[in-house]
Amino acid sequence: MSNLSSFVKRLRDIMRNDAGINGDAQRIEQIAWLLFLKVYDAKELDWEFSEDDYVSIIPEPCRWRNWAHDETGKGLTGDALLNFVNNTLFPVLKGKDITDGSGNILIHGVTVTAETPIKKAIVQSTFADANQYMKDGVLLRQVVNIIDELDLGDYEESHAFGEIYETILKELQSAGSAGEFYTPRAVTEFMAQHIHPRIGETMADFACGTGGFITSWLKELQKQIKSTADAEKYANSIYGIEKKQFPYMLCITNLLLHGLDVPRVYHDNSLLKDVLDYTEDDQFDVILMNPPYGGSEKAEVKNHFPSDLASSETADLFMSVIMYRLKEGGRAAVVLPDGFLFGTDNAKINIKKKLLSEFNLHTIVRMPGSVFSPYTSITTNILFFDRTGPTEETWFYRLDMPEGYKHFSKTKPMKLEHFDPVVAWWNDRQPLNVDGFDKARCYSVEELSDDLGYNLDQCGFPHEEEEILAPMDLIQRYQEERASLNAEIDRVLAEITAKLGGAEL
Repeated sequence: MSNLSSFVKRLRDIMRNDAGINGDAQRIEQIAWLLFLKVYDAKELDWEFSEDDYVSIIPEPCRWRNWAHDETGKGLTGDALLNFVNNTLFPVLKGKDITDGSGNILIHGVTVTAETPIKKAIVQSTFADANQYMKDGVLLRQVVNIIDELDLGDYEESHAFGEIYETILKELQSAGSAGEFYTPRAVTEFMAQHIHPRIGETMADFACGTGGFITSWLKELQKQIKSTADAEKYANSIYGIEKKQFPYMLCITNLLLHGLDVPRVYHDNSLLKDVLDYTEDDQFDVILMNPPYGGSEKAEVKNHFPSDLASSETADLFMSVIMYRLKEGGRAAVVLPDGFLFGTDNAKINIKKKLLSEFNLHTIVRMPGSVFSPYTSITTNILFFDRTGPTEETWFYRLDMPEGYKHFSKTKPMKLEHFDPVVAWWNDRQPLNVDGFDKARCYSVEELSDDLGYNLDQCGFPHEEEEILAPMDLIQRYQEERASLNAEIDRVLAEITAKLGGAEL
């Protein structure tokens, strides 16, 4: 393709004229399934070359090269293309047979069994809940042609398109609720760098979204490949689970673009297995995650957790999963909202007790409030811990907004260099105080547990700035501030009561 930089704009301009596309989220989803088929077809060319007996799981009429690729200009278009995509392609990829009027099978639907290799099974799981929105077959042909121009067999163009794909993922931040699937790459790369990947280790993300943590892990690990044995360990180092269909599709495509022939990512729900059933075989050397937060789970989901850890808050449940699935000696870096740090309900307290008593929570980095803008302005933190013994002390570091920024946005997102102050401090940790507020400070585990009542919210901002929030974010912010204040009141009252020799309130 001659002009990769205009790729997304060209597709957007065409889709704006289609009555079936309603907003950015649908536009991106439409692009996503088309890109998956194009990328998958390119991978199949490689597999056909390297495997003498390779047979595609996709029936011949439904392979990209046989309906989308149009060298002669006489390919399907208009109503004929729409009819094929809606009534043949999608049903077949979802697993449904195409029959004639007498019930004879014309095209077999994609079938997956327990023996189906992952690289083939991903086709059906990717299309299980995918949607085709376009209603104009001529416009659909134009979109298909632009995507088909990509030469993914060319290393330079394939690599360049990997960067373009990142811009598509970034657009999710402003595509309604789709933003929940995307963690800014500055955050994933900082976390991956400071978890120090090593060849031979396995890494997991149990709510992997579009695969940002996985690709950042692979980027760091790739630097260490010295042999074919290293390359094989690199390719088998990742594991992901994603509950929602759309980000799962984006993630699989992302990993195929990053050269993983067998992306071990599954369309599933990490919270639907009893955590006590996990064995060493279910554990990983490294866990990198940004668990979904702000949501609540059904009562039956909580039944998969010990009663003392059974929270209704999604992020809390994922923290329990992480602790049960981290290997002895393993390392984790997890993004969590302020509400987890200061929360005082029984489940949160018990989760934090388990974290401090069984894991080494060595660092908490508090990020600026608008890192995830415009999806949410709730302040988040990165918890770094390992399974090497109980916590003895925890360092807190508050990362302030960089100079010249009032807040991050779609046009001014957080960049990796904005973490430079943390990086400079990381290996030479010293207490820091700005305007009477702690910017960096170390607390002993006794201070955190006994004196502070497991309140891990210990790096306050030096001043408050006026900020206009979306209504639901404002409500969430008020709820968090109220919970934080209640936690502090409860702690003070408990201290007073203890000094007076009375029973705990």
